[in-house]
Amino acid sequence: MKWIISLAMTLFTLSAIAQNTELVQAANNFLKTLTPDLKAKAQYPMDDKERFNWGFVPRERNGPTFHDFNEEQKAAAMALLKVSLSSQGYQKATNAFVLEKILQGVEGKPENDPYRDPLNFHFTIFGTPAADKAWGWRLEGHHMSWNFAASSGEIVSSTPSFLGSNPGVVPSGKDKGWQALKNETEMGFALVNSLTEAQKKKAMISDVALPEIVTSNNVRATSLDPKGVPYADLTADQKKQLMQLLDVYVGNYVFGFSSKLMDKIKKAGIENLSFAWAGSLKPGAGHYYRIQGPMLLIEYDNTQNNANHVHTAVRDLTNDFAEDILREHYLKEHK
Repeated sequence: MKWIISLAMTLFTLSAIAQNTELVQAANNFLKTLTPDLKAKAQYPMDDKERFNWGFVPRERNGPTFHDFNEEQKAAAMALLKVSLSSQGYQKATNAFVLEKILQGVEGKPENDPYRDPLNFHFTIFGTPAADKAWGWRLEGHHMSWNFAASSGEIVSSTPSFLGSNPGVVPSGKDKGWQALKNETEMGFALVNSLTEAQKKKAMISDVALPEIVTSNNVRATSLDPKGVPYADLTADQKKQLMQLLDVYVGNYVFGFSSKLMDKIKKAGIENLSFAWAGSLKPGAGHYYRIQGPMLLIEYDNTQNNANHVHTAVRDLTNDFAEDILREHYLKEHK
């Protein structure tokens, strides 16, 4: 038995080393493909305030987009994204590009419309990618924001992160019925509708859905009240459902980071998690939920466009943008 555990740990370590090497290499490969002008637009110092300038609505953004890239640069950008997320997360990220094209058609926008544009996603690198340095990168556009920070060659933070879907369910055309964030929606409904009346009284924080993600694009997120029904008040099956819903979000991140994040959630106490709901208990009308713990906040909101417009966000209340970890790194560097 001991040799099996030892082998498993060795394989995990080798896998992590491979992923770390791939991450730094992919970031540097991307930078090498850029012209001097594009590199100047893409790269910022690690401590630049731009790193905290995140958002998820259509707006002016810094950093080059797919419009600026040739085929080699596009491939290098996507390779960096692929090693920064799990296969599940990567699929959701590419879905965001597809959704912009679908939304263009749903809203009757012309082909060259800049407001709904599948190529209008911005890439920025912070610092110098290296195994012995703190650095990070961001991919952002309408309804998507991934904020990565790395230290010692591995991702140490992937939050805040945001994914949205408009439409939530594609209403017409060849993609009719497709849901980019299907599990986030259906598993949320399944959990709230499994609750007893006594449990629902604790879980329901409002009869009306909250109009938006409460934490919005705040640089620092804080815990929210009321917290809803505690984990301890759930049945064994409901606890399993809550953990499966939690994994829908945590599972978006690359394996090494997602496992560490889940360990951190467990260390803070699974028993300290809670589940809160607001609004309709059935699809078709506005609804909102959140999963919350001592260091975690996950929000889901679907109220716009007749409740067919999903927003989701994940926040690490103790380490968004890797502030705690990078503070220690900077102290050691300057020392």
